[in-house]
Amino acid sequence: MFELILMCPQEQVEDISDALDALDALSVSVEDMDAHTDAEQALFGEPGMPAPKDGWNRSRITALFQERAGAEEAAKLLALQDFFTGCQLLGIQPLEPQDWVRLTQAQFQPVDITPDFWIVPTWHELPQAAKVSIRLDPGLAFGTGTHPTTRMCLRWIARQPQGSLGRVLDYGCGSGILAIGAAKFGAQDIDAVDIDADAVTSCQLNAQANQVQLKAGLPDQASGQYQTVLANILATPLKVLAPLLANHVQAGGHLVLAGILERQTEELIAAYAPYLPLQVADSEDGWVLMTAQRGMA
Repeated sequence: MFELILMCPQEQVEDISDALDALDALSVSVEDMDAHTDAEQALFGEPGMPAPKDGWNRSRITALFQERAGAEEAAKLLALQDFFTGCQLLGIQPLEPQDWVRLTQAQFQPVDITPDFWIVPTWHELPQAAKVSIRLDPGLAFGTGTHPTTRMCLRWIARQPQGSLGRVLDYGCGSGILAIGAAKFGAQDIDAVDIDADAVTSCQLNAQANQVQLKAGLPDQASGQYQTVLANILATPLKVLAPLLANHVQAGGHLVLAGILERQTEELIAAYAPYLPLQVADSEDGWVLMTAQRGMA
C-alpha cells in the first residue's frame, strides 16, 4: 500500500478529504502539520463540548491507496481542482509493513479498578495483584474499563458489602462490563439491556468468556424492581430516563448513574428530585458518579 501525503490550509481540508474518498482512498487521516514545533496548535475542549477551533492552520493529510498508480492518479486529479489552491503535494511513499494486530493490542493494557480488581485483555497475563478480574477485549460495544465513567461504576460495585448487590439491572450495558463486574462481586440475578443488538451480543459473549451468568437483551427485558440499578450512558438520556430508572429501584435499593460531567450535576439532581435524592459519590477527570438510595417502605 502507498501513502499520498499533502499539506493543506484548514479551509480546504474538508474538500480535499471528500475528494480523496471519492478517488477510492482506503483511508484519510488529518494531523497538525506543525506538530512538535513551536507553531503546534492544541485543540482542546471539555469532554462532550466542541473544540475551541475546528482544525489547524496547516494540516497534513495522509491518504492510503492500494497501488502507487492510484495515489499518483489522485495527486494529478487533485492538482487540477480549484479547491487545491494553497495545498501542496509532499510525496508518495510505500507504507511499511506493520503487525497491526500487535499494534492494536499494545494500546490496551490491564486496568486496575482497585488494587486487587483488574480489567485484563485476553492476550495479557493476569497481574499478580488481581484477586478479582474481568477478561475483556475491545469490541463493538462501549466499555473496556479505560474510561473514567466505567472505572467509577466498577469501583462502586467493588466497594459494596459482599452479597449486598442483590438483583441487578445494567441499563445501557454496552460490552456488559458493569453487569459482569456485579456478577464477580456476588450478584446472582442480573439483567443487562441495551438498545443496540450488537451490544447485546457482545455482552452475552463477554459473560460467557468470564464464566458468569446474566440475561442480556433489549430494554423491554427489564422488569420489576432491583436492589441495584446501574446506568452508564450520558446526561441527556439519563434525564429522559429518570422516571423509568427510578421506578426500577426497590425499597432500600441503589441507583448508580454515570456518563455525567461535573457541570451537569445540578441538572441531574433536579431531573431525579421527584423520584430519588441523587448525590455525587465519586469524580474523575471531569466526570462524576451519582448515586441515590430509596428509603425503606
